[in-house]
Amino acid sequence: MEHHHVKDIWNADLYDGNHSFVSKFGSHLLELLSPVEEEQILDIGCGTGDLAHKIYQHGAHVTGVDKSENMVHQANIKYPDVTFIAKDVLELEYNNSFDAVFSNATLHWVKQPEEALQHIYNSLKSGGRFVAEFGGKDNVQIITNEIILQIKKAGIPYTPDQFPWYFPSIGKYTTLMEKTGFHVTFAQHFDRPTPLEGETGLRNWMKMFCGNIFENQPEAIQEHVMIHVENNLKETLYQDGQWIADYKRLRVVGIKNG
Repeated sequence: MEHHHVKDIWNADLYDGNHSFVSKFGSHLLELLSPVEEEQILDIGCGTGDLAHKIYQHGAHVTGVDKSENMVHQANIKYPDVTFIAKDVLELEYNNSFDAVFSNATLHWVKQPEEALQHIYNSLKSGGRFVAEFGGKDNVQIITNEIILQIKKAGIPYTPDQFPWYFPSIGKYTTLMEKTGFHVTFAQHFDRPTPLEGETGLRNWMKMFCGNIFENQPEAIQEHVMIHVENNLKETLYQDGQWIADYKRLRVVGIKNG
């Protein structure tokens, strides 16, 4: 299947600076993974490598893959001891290679979940585990509903295809896991109110993550939409000088049978 090449939207410095919460929250996920010395572990969507490095510190052999060459370049500079490769999860060709596949804050970007799960399943050895966390049902719904509303008001064409993410419920995702052949041993959906740094936190978030929704509109129009979104959400999401995003996460663990 052909995956057309998209522009690398990831600004690695902005990610490490303003959005380092992504890897901070991921530390708890490492407890679920519990890496063991000498294990072969694949980190899908490794970003700039912070969690892959933590796994490596447990004595495991880590391979980090990320679709973004910017991210992988930065990861290689930061952590030369870990192997990082620029690759999309849908292009993985591993077979029975890993004791565990780990993924934090990535799989909601993949709008072909069944295909992704198949590649993950194939990558694992028999009895290997898949441990992931990503955006779950209704993640950032308050923010995205408002953005979509303001975009439509501004007369910008919008279709659900422009929505950049896949945010499944426990029922939906664990069903897909089982269909792929996983034995699901753990699934949790939870609220994680997430502080976005400073006065411009929400704006930075929109710039970092909402490119698709704006569909290459001129700066002035994006600016107009963002100001309206900020004004309308201030009452709900702005507390004590801090924007708090309405994150909802899905965490799963599955074991490869056979």
